[in-house]
Amino acid sequence: MAHFAKLGINGKVIAVHVVNNSDILNADGEEDESVGQNFLENIHGWPAPMWIQTSYNTSAGVHSGGKTPLRGNYAGIGMIYDDNDLFIKKQPYPSWTLNTTTAKWEAPTPVPVTETDGKPDTYIWNESTQTWTKAVD
Repeated sequence: MAHFAKLGINGKVIAVHVVNNSDILNADGEEDESVGQNFLENIHGWPAPMWIQTSYNTSAGVHSGGKTPLRGNYAGIGMIYDDNDLFIKKQPYPSWTLNTTTAKWEAPTPVPVTETDGKPDTYIWNESTQTWTKAVD
C-alpha cells in the first residue's frame, strides 16, 4: 500500500490517505508519485501538487526495511512538509535546529543522561536559560 499526505496551508499535513500500489503505476508498470497524485486529485478534487507520498516505514531518516528512506518521517496530521522535502514536527523551541539527516529538531545542547535511585531522570528544556532542567517527581 502507498500512503499520501494531503497538504493544507503552509505545507501542513491535514490527512493521510492509503492508495493501492496498483493505482500508482505508470505506463511502464513502475510506481510513480505523480500517478498517485493524479489518482487522488480525480477522487477528491484536491490539486495533485498538494498530495505528497510518504512512507509508513520511514522514521528519523531511516527506513525500517533497510531501503531508501522517504522524506525523513512518515507524515502525520499536524506535521509540516518543509522546503527540505521532509515531513517534520512543529519546531518545539526557537533555539532548536532541524537536523535534515534525521528529520528531527535538536536542542542547542544534548539532554543530560543521569539516574536517580537506578531510574533515568527526566529533563525539560528551558528556552529562557537555554538549558535542560531536571524534572521534579
